Amino acid sequence: MSTIRVLCVENQPHYLDILLVMLKATGYQVVSATTGIEALMLFAQEGVHGVLLEYDLPDVVGSVVRSEMKRIRPDVPVLLFSGVGKQTEFLIRFFDAYLRNHEKPGWAYSDLDS
Repeated sequence: MSTIRVLCVENQPHYLDILLVMLKATGYQVVSATTGIEALMLFAQEGVHGVLLEYDLPDVVGSVVRSEMKRIRPDVPVLLFSGVGKQTEFLIRFFDAYLRNHEKPGWAYSDLDS
């Protein structure tokens, strides 16, 4: 079993359940949060190695959560996991990578490479 611990932050229960099953099935240890405040508390306490972060959270936008995470531990990669289609290349620059949630329309990370 992997010793890599991932924090999944997603406010939609069905997406969170899918992420947890997939990551655990591949051997990752997973902790989860449904709000930005909860995510920051877990991030500070759990010693995670990476974060999958939804942009639209009920209490705060993902870029605010990401900024605070990077202040606490700048070495931990924070991946934007979102289907929000109105994000721009400017927003992506604040995250270490972008993983597109396929259900909502929008652009993909690979679109920025062209």
